[in-house]
Amino acid sequence: MERPITVVTGGSRGIGAAACLRLAADGHDVAVGYVRDSAAAEAVVAGVREAGGRAVAVRADTSVEADVERLFDIAGERLGPVTGLVNNAAVTGPLGRLADSDTANLRRLLDVNLLGVLLCARRAAQLMTARGSGVIVNVSSGAATIGSPGEYVHYAATKAGVDALTLGLAKELGPDGVRVNAVAPGVIDTEMHAAMGAPGRARKMGSAVPLGRAGRAEEIAAAIAWLMSPDASYATGAVLRVAGGR
Repeated sequence: MERPITVVTGGSRGIGAAACLRLAADGHDVAVGYVRDSAAAEAVVAGVREAGGRAVAVRADTSVEADVERLFDIAGERLGPVTGLVNNAAVTGPLGRLADSDTANLRRLLDVNLLGVLLCARRAAQLMTARGSGVIVNVSSGAATIGSPGEYVHYAATKAGVDALTLGLAKELGPDGVRVNAVAPGVIDTEMHAAMGAPGRARKMGSAVPLGRAGRAEEIAAAIAWLMSPDASYATGAVLRVAGGR
């Protein structure tokens, strides 16, 4: 059997990095998309290779059309025809009320979390419909359904858009043999919280989750891997919540 070839955006850290390593363990070759930290991306590439997979790191800002095209082109040239996409790259901006948010931060949030997801999904759809098969997993957030007031309603709004994209695109691409699903993580202990200016947020909020703790990136990666696998062959248009009961 041919090895699946999967593009993972935002693959140098957090959920994206964990997804790369889990998919490699499951037999995927991986294109690791990243925007800044080349050393971290190369470390993930090394981890994929240690797991027996082939990998390439590609610097790409997913909000830039030319970068998205280059990401998929390099994946195709170096690894082979792309069969899967983990649409993970996202930003949050600083924590705070919408009334206090900066317009530049709002634009960046929309550019990455919505436009970037759309651009990557579009390119994947073009390639996969031509082959008659493929899998897309979008990384949404539990914030899409709880709104996250006082923290980042702007981020929650973009993730609600990801949920809508997942449902609509699944119906659009199903007849072409392409499955589209999403994972909606809850509070996950990753570097994202420090980037928002609240490094202790995951531990603090985790205590209020029904399971009593924050989640781990590897737990989200396991859900992504299942949705990417043949075991999920009849799942499309689903938003799988992995949020500890929250």
